[in-house]
Amino acid sequence: MDKRDNKRAIIVGIFLALGLILFIVGVLTLGGQQKAFVKSIHIRSTFDDVAGLKKGNNVWFSGVKVGTISNIRFAGPGQVDVFMSIDEATQQYIHRNASARISSDGLIGNKIIVIDGGSPQAPVVQDGDVLQAEKLLSTDDMMKTLQQNNQNLLSITGDFKLLSRKILQGKGTVGTLMADSLMAIQLRAAMANLAVTTATAARMSVQMERFSNKLNTKGGLADKMLTDTVTFNRLKSAVTKMEQSAADANVITKNLAKASDKLNRDDNTLGILLNDPNSANQVKSTINYLQQSSIKLNEDLEAAQSNFLLRGFFKKKEKAKQDSLKRANKQ
Repeated sequence: MDKRDNKRAIIVGIFLALGLILFIVGVLTLGGQQKAFVKSIHIRSTFDDVAGLKKGNNVWFSGVKVGTISNIRFAGPGQVDVFMSIDEATQQYIHRNASARISSDGLIGNKIIVIDGGSPQAPVVQDGDVLQAEKLLSTDDMMKTLQQNNQNLLSITGDFKLLSRKILQGKGTVGTLMADSLMAIQLRAAMANLAVTTATAARMSVQMERFSNKLNTKGGLADKMLTDTVTFNRLKSAVTKMEQSAADANVITKNLAKASDKLNRDDNTLGILLNDPNSANQVKSTINYLQQSSIKLNEDLEAAQSNFLLRGFFKKKEKAKQDSLKRANKQ
């Protein structure tokens, strides 16, 4: 009996030792997963809806598990505080301007907290800090948005159906274009004219560019006008002279207008001669009398030359004239 009791006691001791070892290993394993034996800091975020988040769920940062949810409690009407225990070793990588959002561990996995963002210029998070919470888009919100989008799509489809029916019936501008061949030809001609106009405008643009380059050519007239003060002063002087000539021409024009006005009046001699028929007739008569008198005077002079008393005088005068001509020819 003693041997049996001893054997039984040994077996029980062995099982107890194995159970204790398994218990210690399990505690260490679970503690490592829950960060129970790791020094940590505590931070929190306030959400309007935690969407089934539970105490003990994981906290992730940049795809790495950095902590767990230590507590969840209401902070006020419609607000929930989520307390997170973060591994102190990762504290240096999380900054105060980072944000926290609720996500899922996989497609249908447990809810988790994901810490995003944070710039290196901001200070690192400290124990007791509050991270900004991002609004969670719930399934109901997504379904409402999807339903609204479906209604909008249905409305757009109905409008497009009505529009296509009107087009096929030849209503509206597009329907008229599709149904009226003449308008289509006119539109084609208008597009061709537009293409020609565009090409012409392009050529004009090229020509204007060439003209501008010529104007900007060094040593050209435009360059001298813009840079050479001597040329500019000469042009300025020429313009001044042209202005003076224009002023003189204006004065001359005014004087001619005055003279013309005087000629059109009968208070001066020329005006009377030009405008008074009686005076004009008197002048004509006087000229006729003078002409007749000159004819009679010539006849009297010829008669005087035939007179024997004056014949010698005229012969001497003629001889003197001939002598002077001969001397002139000899010289």
